Amino acid sequence: MSKTANDAAPGGLIVHVSGLLPALSPAEQRVARLVIADPAAAARQTITELASAAGTSEATVIRFCRSVGMSGYPQLRIRLAAEAARRVEPPDARVVGGDIPPGADMAQIIATISFNDARAVEETAEQLDVAACEQAVAVLSAAGRVDVFGVGASGSVAADFQQKLHRIGRTAFYWPDTHTALTSAALLGKGDVALGISHTGTTTDCVDVLDQARQQGATTIALTNYPRSPIAEVADVVLTTAARETTYRSGAMASRLAQLTVVDCLFVGVAAKNRTRTKRNLEATAEAVASRRATAGRRRN
Repeated sequence: MSKTANDAAPGGLIVHVSGLLPALSPAEQRVARLVIADPAAAARQTITELASAAGTSEATVIRFCRSVGMSGYPQLRIRLAAEAARRVEPPDARVVGGDIPPGADMAQIIATISFNDARAVEETAEQLDVAACEQAVAVLSAAGRVDVFGVGASGSVAADFQQKLHRIGRTAFYWPDTHTALTSAALLGKGDVALGISHTGTTTDCVDVLDQARQQGATTIALTNYPRSPIAEVADVVLTTAARETTYRSGAMASRLAQLTVVDCLFVGVAAKNRTRTKRNLEATAEAVASRRATAGRRRN
């Protein structure tokens, strides 16, 4: 499910390179980080200048080009120039690269976080593979049972998706404990679906659960920021986000918002498959908790 840079034009080159970063060699990663940080500056450099800035060789720059789907350095420079032209500048001139510098005041922190989070959602939507989403919606809609799994911040997204599916009458489970998740995955079979959510795609708990489900014949879906990560290797369908790590791990916040964007798209896709049933179930579940809401008079007391 991973794409070449030529295939990934809707999401932009920088999003594509960011997603491939962990799969690159250390030397190629140094080139990638320069490209990601300032595509306009990289586009102006010769191959010798970029190699020198990255502390590597021209041969490594060429390997980097090929690793990200480019035929060579000339094509990379053209794409970088185009990328620089299309990039949206942050609303606050002090927000540089979505990072938070030492000594930042509260106004700058707010501007940086909101810009970074909004960009993660926008870039996720731009690069999201529509065909893969349609495939995921199809198997989720037809599934006899859906197991959703994630740990840490991804776990909260997994719980949210399970609750959404449950509200429209889909048989879905979220397992926060790895042992329970593994035993549940062992009972899945053909016609069932296991969805694993991992920003890095390297969380062994999540990878192992999807691997177990796949061995039992279930269809596996991975939601990750990195299309060449281990979780992608055990998934039948790979969906990707486009969130970046920044100072104080605000990337963890952005990644959660990006993941929620994707699962909301999947949920609405599944819900729309049977609008009558969805409307009936949403109304019934809303009515079930209506009495649990405080009235205006009760709040005053």
